[in-house]
Amino acid sequence: MKVKIAFTTTDRIHVNAHFGWAREIDIYEISDHGYEFLETLKFEGDLKEDGSEDKITPKLEALNGCTIVYVVAIGGSAAARLIKGGVTPVKAKSEEEKIEEVLTKLVKTLKGNPPPWLRKALQPKTLNFADEVENEATV
Repeated sequence: MKVKIAFTTTDRIHVNAHFGWAREIDIYEISDHGYEFLETLKFEGDLKEDGSEDKITPKLEALNGCTIVYVVAIGGSAAARLIKGGVTPVKAKSEEEKIEEVLTKLVKTLKGNPPPWLRKALQPKTLNFADEVENEATV
């Protein structure tokens, strides 16, 4: 099984950016065999805290297909919107936590017995009731 994992970063080495303020998000693909860098998502404009939820919409859309996003911090509404979209936000232990170390631990965990939160995050996404009804209506 391969999954995409995202990291908010300012230096492409550490998980050290707030989700809403992040100008770069690195995307990796992991499996129990290892990990591979896929791309860096870049975001422009005024991303500082201002109460505007519109600035996170492009990030939410860009993270479609990711399973987990590691952040140093995230606002409650952004976290809720990520979860609703099937992406699990995870807070880094500190701004010094290295992306490479997180990836290595995840690969090792995937080889063994992942904790319940990770098993749940890795499960294939199921449609919610509203999506199922909409799909039935289009058949």
